[in-house]
Amino acid sequence: MNILLVNPYALAPDQPGGTRHFSLARALARMGHSVVIAASGFDHLTRTASVPPGEPARREAREGVAFVRLRTPPYRGNGAGRLWNMLAFARSVGTVLPRYLGARPDVVVGSSPHPFGARAALHLARRLGVPFVLEIRDVWPQSLTDVMGVSPRHPVVWVLERIERELYRGADHIVTLLPRVAGRVAERGGDPGAITWVPNGIDLAMVPPVAEPRDGDTFTVMYAGSHGVTNALDVLVDAAAILQARAPRLPKRLALVMVGTGPEKPRLEARARSLGLANLAFRPPVPKRDVYALLAQADAFWVSSADAGLWEHGISFNKLYDFMAMGRPTVIGVRCSTNPILLSGGGLTVLPGSAQAMAEGIERLLAAGHGRRLAMGAKARNFVEANFDMRRLAEAFESALLETLGPGRGGAHAS
Repeated sequence: MNILLVNPYALAPDQPGGTRHFSLARALARMGHSVVIAASGFDHLTRTASVPPGEPARREAREGVAFVRLRTPPYRGNGAGRLWNMLAFARSVGTVLPRYLGARPDVVVGSSPHPFGARAALHLARRLGVPFVLEIRDVWPQSLTDVMGVSPRHPVVWVLERIERELYRGADHIVTLLPRVAGRVAERGGDPGAITWVPNGIDLAMVPPVAEPRDGDTFTVMYAGSHGVTNALDVLVDAAAILQARAPRLPKRLALVMVGTGPEKPRLEARARSLGLANLAFRPPVPKRDVYALLAQADAFWVSSADAGLWEHGISFNKLYDFMAMGRPTVIGVRCSTNPILLSGGGLTVLPGSAQAMAEGIERLLAAGHGRRLAMGAKARNFVEANFDMRRLAEAFESALLETLGPGRGGAHAS
C-alpha cells in the first residue's frame, strides 16, 4: 500500500513529544508498505518552524520515514492564533500537499488531534478517489466542553459538532485510540461495525534495558509530557505543596520533577515559585530518543487529568506507556475503567482533580516499600509488552487499512 497519514502534530524521535505515527510508519515500511506523513511545519510544543522562508512545504526523510512539513503560521497559547494555524494546515492539505506526495496514495488516514486536519484529509481522499480512514485521537468537541470548559452553545462547538458528524459518516473505516468510542460514533451517524482499536503504545526497540531503581535516601517522582490545560498539572503543583509540608514525617526526601513544555508551563512555574516549593523542579523537554535515559532517573511517575466525562471513552496517554515501559510504578489521577495502571496493577489510581489524593498516593507508594514498588513496576512493564508493543499495534493498523481497501488492493501484504 501507499499510505498517506495526515496529522499536524506528528513528530520524529529527534523532537520532543509523541512519535506514534513515526513508529507506525517505520513498522509499516518494514512490512513492505510506503508511508508519507503530512504534518505541520510549526512545532506545537517547541514553537519552532521547520519550513524555510519562501517554501510552502518541505519533504524530508527522518530515519527512513517520509515527512511532508506544510508551512503554517506561528502562534502562542490556545487563542485565535492557534485556530488560524489549524485552518492554515487544513487548507495546505488540499492545496499544497498533493504536489509533494510523489505516488498517489491507496488510502488516506486523517488523525484528529484537531478536526480541521482530519476533515481536509477526508476531502483530499474523496478528490483522489481513494478510501478515507479516520483516526480518533481526541473526541471533538467534547474535549472542549468537558476539559476546556467551553460552553456547549459556543459557535465553535457548533461548527465542530458538524465536522464530527461529517467525519464519522464519511469515514470508510475508523481507527480509534479510545476503546469505548463506538457509542458516540453510532449516535452521530457513523458505522460502529467499522471500528478498529489501535491505542498508543511503545516502540520497545527504543527503550534501553530496564535498570532497577536503587533504594536510596531520595525518592524521585517524575512527570514528562505536555504542560497544557488537559494535563491538569495544577494538581501536581498543589500536591507538591502538601508533600513539602509533610516532609518531616516522610521516610525519604522527595524530589518531584516536571519535564516538558506547553502553554501552561510559565504559569505553573510562577505558581511553584509563589508557593516556595523547594521539592519541585521544572526541566525542559527532550527529544523522544533521549527521553528514556531521563525517565531512568525516576523511582516513580505521576500523571494527572481533569475529572471529565470525556474519559468514559477510554484513555491512551502516550506518556503513560513510556512510564510503564521503564518498570516503575505510576500514581495516576483519572476516572476511567480502562486505565492501564488500574488494569495492570502497575501503580496506584487516585481521585482525579484532587491534590490531596495525589499527595496521599505518593505517600502510599513510599510506605509500600522498595520490594512492593519493584513488583508494581514489573507488572507495568509486562502489561505494556503484552498489550502495547508498537509492532503488534502496527499489525492491527495494517489489518484495518487492508480491510478498508478490500481484497487484492493492499500491495505487499494483501494476500
